[in-house]
Amino acid sequence: MFQEFLNQEYFRNRISDYLLFLALLVTGFVVVTVFKRVVLWRLRRWSETTDTKTDTFIIDVFSKMLVPLGYYGAFFLAAKNLTLNPFLERVIEVGGILLLTFLVAQFLLAIAKFSLRSYIETKGGDTSRERALHGFMTLIRVVVWGLATVFLLDNLGFRISTVIAGLGIGGIAVALAAQNVLGDLFAYLIIMFDRPFEIGDFIIIGDYMGVIDQLGVKTTRIKSLGGEQIIMSNKDLTDSRVRNYKRMERRRVVFSLGVTYETPFEKLRDIPGIIDGIIRGVEDTAFDRAHFFSYGDFSLVFEVVYYVMGNDYTKYMNIQEQINFRIHEEFEKRAIDFAYPTQTLYLSKIPPS
Repeated sequence: MFQEFLNQEYFRNRISDYLLFLALLVTGFVVVTVFKRVVLWRLRRWSETTDTKTDTFIIDVFSKMLVPLGYYGAFFLAAKNLTLNPFLERVIEVGGILLLTFLVAQFLLAIAKFSLRSYIETKGGDTSRERALHGFMTLIRVVVWGLATVFLLDNLGFRISTVIAGLGIGGIAVALAAQNVLGDLFAYLIIMFDRPFEIGDFIIIGDYMGVIDQLGVKTTRIKSLGGEQIIMSNKDLTDSRVRNYKRMERRRVVFSLGVTYETPFEKLRDIPGIIDGIIRGVEDTAFDRAHFFSYGDFSLVFEVVYYVMGNDYTKYMNIQEQINFRIHEEFEKRAIDFAYPTQTLYLSKIPPS
């Protein structure tokens, strides 16, 4: 009686086939669940004890991929023991393709996001870098999901060669029309990840100078010394030679001073030592040299070179002012006169013929 019950057929399958399907399905689900709650859980606990985040990322990504694939695989293998009509077989096959495409796309996006975030953390994360990550991930999502859609349509049997050709022609037209915008966009990404300058840096580009005020997707705004805002495209910035004074560790200062031709030789010889002592006595400076440089039109010229530790311009000006005051004070003590533009006119009396 029981054997007859098992041999009864419904929808081209016996009851025994349905029972085998359920047994395989339950067994497969139990195996996947045990793997998820035991093996992956232990691996995740182990990854929390390590110093690196890579192993945690790998375990999380594979758990999100393997568990859904495991459940689908259990269902697919169990359904293989049933005789299904072509429509249901196609539905199961399409469901597998959709699931695989979705999981692979998610896997690629997770790797891209993790790689970019790790790079940003090694360079020092800030708000501007986070904005760059968000913008760049948007571009990656568009590319990945576009490729995933093409892959899905191709595996579903659609003729996509004509569509791809049309997209290629349209893409070329769009790229030609928006090449300046795309150039500025990629220049923005270069600025964000290469970091030639950051917000707050004082830079000079050609005839323009100022402090970086805002970094945009297409333009960068610079606050000039005069107070006005200079707006430059990102591509112009990446194509130009940028002088970044914010990253200057020390400032080299060169200045000249002149004394009169009437200055005695002994005092001329003492001037480099006087300047040396003055600069060495000023904090945050490093003396380099002081020399009798040349004979000028109306003065004996000395050239002085020293370094200011730091990049602050106001600090440099305060130090230079202090050095100038000290030089003037010391020269007054030693009766050394500064030169200024003068002309001496010599008159000679012509004897009468």
